[in-house]
Amino acid sequence: MMRGTKPQPTALRRRNGNPGKRGYNPAEPQPPNEMPDCPPHLSVPAQVEWARLAQVLFDMDVLALTDRAALAAYCQAYGRWVEAEERLAETPTLIKAPSGYVQLSPWLSVANKQLELMGRFMAELGLTPAARSRIRSFDAPLQDPVTEVKFMIVYEDANGNKVEEPMPRAGTALPKSTGRKVPNTIVIDKDDMQL
Repeated sequence: MMRGTKPQPTALRRRNGNPGKRGYNPAEPQPPNEMPDCPPHLSVPAQVEWARLAQVLFDMDVLALTDRAALAAYCQAYGRWVEAEERLAETPTLIKAPSGYVQLSPWLSVANKQLELMGRFMAELGLTPAARSRIRSFDAPLQDPVTEVKFMIVYEDANGNKVEEPMPRAGTALPKSTGRKVPNTIVIDKDDMQL
């Protein structure tokens, strides 16, 4: 889960003049800039939601051809949420089960689940669409180089000169000027590191 405030989409930040003056994600993927078609299997309320959002998101440079399934899933969750809310308006929130116990209406559970799904699609798939600015393309180079960690022994030799040598593995002799052995400690070699 991402921490902190979700970033604004890059397209919106550029349109608004980048008010925070923070840099853009140079590795943000750029999918084909085409308007996706509404899938025919969507329910009527979902198709209405598609018609309401698709052109607006496309005009904002947030929706692309590759976002079709994500927008369709969001719209279908929206359609099911609308249906559950309509049914919930016709029935009481609490119902008596055949066993005699009082329980929440199943439509309330459906409505809540669809709201949860809608939120996931909006946030995680870029449909809010703030999440898009955090997506990195695999082909884009990293902006900052990877830092190499080296463990060194720093000492003064017999002439008082500062000497830096790579740290030997545990149990091997230190440089002759010290005459001591490296204690049994864990030494991490760059080849042992997984980045």
